[in-house]
Amino acid sequence: MDRSEYERFLKRKAITATPSGFECTDINPYLFDWQNDVVHWALRKGKAAIFSDCGSGKSRMQLQWAQKVHEHSRRPVLILAPLAVTQQTKREGEKCGIDVKVVRNQKECCDGLNITNYEMLSHFDPQKFCGIVLDESSIIKHKDGKTRQMIQDLFEDTPFKLCCTATPAPNDYMELGTHAQFLGVMKQTEMLATFFVHDGGETQSWRLKRHAEKKFFEWVAGWAACFRRPQDLGYEQEGYELPELRVHEEAVVSKGTELIDGQMMLFAPVGKTLLERRSARRNSLEDRVARAAEIANATDDQVLVWCDLNAESKALTKAIRGAVEVEGTMPLEEKESGIVGFLTGQHRVLVSKPSIAGFGINAQNAHIEIFVGLSDSFEQYYQAVRRCWRYGQEKPVDVYIIISDAEGAVKANIARKQADAERMTGELIEFTKEFLKSDIRQTKRDVDEYYAFEQMEVPVWLKSA
Repeated sequence: MDRSEYERFLKRKAITATPSGFECTDINPYLFDWQNDVVHWALRKGKAAIFSDCGSGKSRMQLQWAQKVHEHSRRPVLILAPLAVTQQTKREGEKCGIDVKVVRNQKECCDGLNITNYEMLSHFDPQKFCGIVLDESSIIKHKDGKTRQMIQDLFEDTPFKLCCTATPAPNDYMELGTHAQFLGVMKQTEMLATFFVHDGGETQSWRLKRHAEKKFFEWVAGWAACFRRPQDLGYEQEGYELPELRVHEEAVVSKGTELIDGQMMLFAPVGKTLLERRSARRNSLEDRVARAAEIANATDDQVLVWCDLNAESKALTKAIRGAVEVEGTMPLEEKESGIVGFLTGQHRVLVSKPSIAGFGINAQNAHIEIFVGLSDSFEQYYQAVRRCWRYGQEKPVDVYIIISDAEGAVKANIARKQADAERMTGELIEFTKEFLKSDIRQTKRDVDEYYAFEQMEVPVWLKSA
């Protein structure tokens, strides 16, 4: 192979992040300069992600993006959002001069901006829309495989796409592949084979190739704006400081546990498996609910109460003054009514699961949160806490974690996961911010090149993904 043939070979293998959007310089006076710049960057990309912290104005940025896509294409745009976020987004649009219509099916859609819940997606024709926005897009990681694939397939040919979330990859960089695949940047399997090393066997353990780190982060910066606050991108903006977060752990003492030989233990054994921890939660349910009710009833302020079991939800709603329950079997309209009622002050206390109401809503009206036990999902815990602890919150936020002593060091485990997630987010921001600074400020850098010389064997379980 001569030099020219070799260069053509390398060119074919180059990974590119070529923009497919359009230039726009319009300024929305209701957005900060840096927010307008991020929107302009995302419009130039055409298919992009905004990974920024809670309270950074993602709703306003996605609305401005959607409005400009509609004006450019003269076709409707659809926004998919978590439960009860639709009305919140509509109100945010009214504040910044952008009309968005809350819809339940295709017949209700207008020619402009439309917003609906993820649960209603089957009632829409994706071919009717020129743009799609996934609000709290990390949700697609938690959807079952069938639903996630449906979202991927339905909008595969949509010209303009935007993903927005504060937690794109809370546990591992490989989770970014879900977003990259939806945006059409690269399939998840290709991303893993290109930038990661598989530890072998049929496990799901991958690690970033050391020699590919720089190119991996350059590649991510080509389609995702990752930042916690505007200062990460070189902007000076006051008001982006978080209030104090005070976490209080309270362990309910378990009763003695009978052994097989009939003897009684002085202390309950610490659960090591998920089944054992869930058993400990059920055994301590009454005491944990009583302590949560004591905390919630001792104040007239609004309180968010998070639980994991249906029995906890029922008992908490009954024991807490002014509480409304939002649980999974309720009709969608009833769920939304309960959440919106809490956000508007109609209900003093909201009792729900993080998986139901923990994503997307802006609950700065409250500064007290109570977790009546914790699940193993750090992301659900983090997102639930950030409903109140976010930019714009004016009071310190108190988070109470009430667990059984038989559940073990749950708070310590969460703290470890949080430290890992913060380290990973910090690395992602640190490695991408220099590329983004120039790109968002319209310095031309449209193509990222990385040549994967090492062949990677993709595991059998991943080939069908």
